[in-house]
Amino acid sequence: MTSAHRPRSASAMSDVLEMETPLTERDSISPATILGLIEWLSGDEAHASDEAGLIVGLGKRLRNLGLPVDRLVLSLMTLHPEIVGRSIAWSPDEPVQIRDREHGTIPPIFPNTALWRAMNTRQTIIATRNDEGDQWQQLDSFAGYNLVEVMIVPLCNADGPVSAASFGTRRPGGFTPAERQVIERIMPSLRNACELRTLRQVELSLLDTYIGPMTAQRILAGRIRKGEIETMEAALMLCDLRGFTELSNRLPGERVLELLNAYFDAVVPAISRGGGEVLKFMGDAVLAVFPGHDAARSSNAALAASSAILARLEQMSFPDARLQAGIALHYGEVSYGNIGSGRRLDFTVIGPDVNLVSRIQAVCSESGRSLLMSARFAEMQTAAEPISIGSRALKGFTEEAELFAPAANT
Repeated sequence: MTSAHRPRSASAMSDVLEMETPLTERDSISPATILGLIEWLSGDEAHASDEAGLIVGLGKRLRNLGLPVDRLVLSLMTLHPEIVGRSIAWSPDEPVQIRDREHGTIPPIFPNTALWRAMNTRQTIIATRNDEGDQWQQLDSFAGYNLVEVMIVPLCNADGPVSAASFGTRRPGGFTPAERQVIERIMPSLRNACELRTLRQVELSLLDTYIGPMTAQRILAGRIRKGEIETMEAALMLCDLRGFTELSNRLPGERVLELLNAYFDAVVPAISRGGGEVLKFMGDAVLAVFPGHDAARSSNAALAASSAILARLEQMSFPDARLQAGIALHYGEVSYGNIGSGRRLDFTVIGPDVNLVSRIQAVCSESGRSLLMSARFAEMQTAAEPISIGSRALKGFTEEAELFAPAANT
């Protein structure tokens, strides 16, 4: 049952009858009342609300003012490597609908809609269901709501892509000029509130995407001074793509990048699912940590992620390349902090244990083994006991290190 046909309570029916009386035929809304809504949009309550809280609060307040808003949609564009924007939609007596719009998923009808025109011309568009050639009613944000009219106002930020706010009504005749003026009066404050949320989202998504959530939290907490070091224990993983030099010499650069991205698509999700975090992309290698207070749990998670990576790579098939990796695992202590010079800084991990996992990975390459682990990592395993492959001399270390492989790989 759609919202247009849902049974209503007596109070809801009273609201509908009130909405059916155009604003111009009743007492006009006082400037003080509109100012109250503007102050709410600019005040602490709206500032502290998430996207759902903002749209619910705005929709209810507009209806309390007498505006027949039956559908309110915020189309907020963003900067994200996977998501082009987010839509937040509200209707009375319905849960808020939030949809992330991925790149490449925008429907083909979108350029034939009033929403597209408003965002591209930066002009307010009044669209009705009788507009020929306008397919706005087929967009999922509006479809099924039997809207008579939608007023779409662009949200032009200081920079970046243009967003939009859409106000839809089912009342015959649509919004009156007086009601449209109310919407126009509140738009600067709504634009600022939406821009703030968009900037927050961009900040978080870009930080998470380019430096990872753990480092992002440090930056947002203000721990950004050069030389600030934190010591932590974690399971360490170094995953390296085999034969990358040969691939780079044999294939065009564009194809090499495609294969690298396919490889990373097998590696990174497995790390994230296991609670790990990628610290560095080092050419074709990935350095990741699995932090936690429980050493055995962190180590088991790192091993499970490694097994998932190798299994995924084994399933992948390309006519011009076979993707294989060597993975080194160790549990130890690392120094995590900010290094660099002047205004060009970077978060990284350093320490003997980081060097050790790097040397273990070199043994993977030399021996052709797909996965090797240190003795300390091996003793953390609770599922199957790893098998020793003997001791190896590691460059830069005075003593040989005993290395282990999963029983299935020996």
